[in-house]
Amino acid sequence: MSAMLDHIPVLDTQRLTLRAPKKADLPTLTAFFETERSHMVGGPADATGAFTKLTARIGHWAVLGYGLWHIDSRENGDFLGWAGIINPPGWDEPELGWTLFAHAEGKGYAFEAARAARAFAAQEFKLDGLISYIHPDNTRSRALAEKLGAAYERDGAVMGTPCQIWRHPKEAA
Repeated sequence: MSAMLDHIPVLDTQRLTLRAPKKADLPTLTAFFETERSHMVGGPADATGAFTKLTARIGHWAVLGYGLWHIDSRENGDFLGWAGIINPPGWDEPELGWTLFAHAEGKGYAFEAARAARAFAAQEFKLDGLISYIHPDNTRSRALAEKLGAAYERDGAVMGTPCQIWRHPKEAA
């Protein structure tokens, strides 16, 4: 890993490694962002757009000191998606977000990764009681938010798109 990314912590859970985004992720990100499946997370986008999204993730860590981790399977190293904390201009406050690729859904990985990211953010970044922006049609993300203990707080918008704002419970006592 380049020295620029050395400050990004690595989180290991029972089945996953949450790690820094890297150049080798670009083909998988490009394939994902070229599909309609990416529409809930800023897609679709072409190869240039996927590259910009990858570099923005690295830049988010550099500028704010926190960001999105890319998720790998500890069993086979497969790149499964991402989870973490984002807060670009236009967000109400830092958000806990997650996305899995289709082949990784339905296995509990998003729950495992989001829970680890949320706990680390509360302890190390002092970001506690986070929100998640969830599109009203995204039933899977709403169900995951509930499983994580989050509660619907209000309707809102992010980047001009209507969404629901879900509030996560505080981690710190």
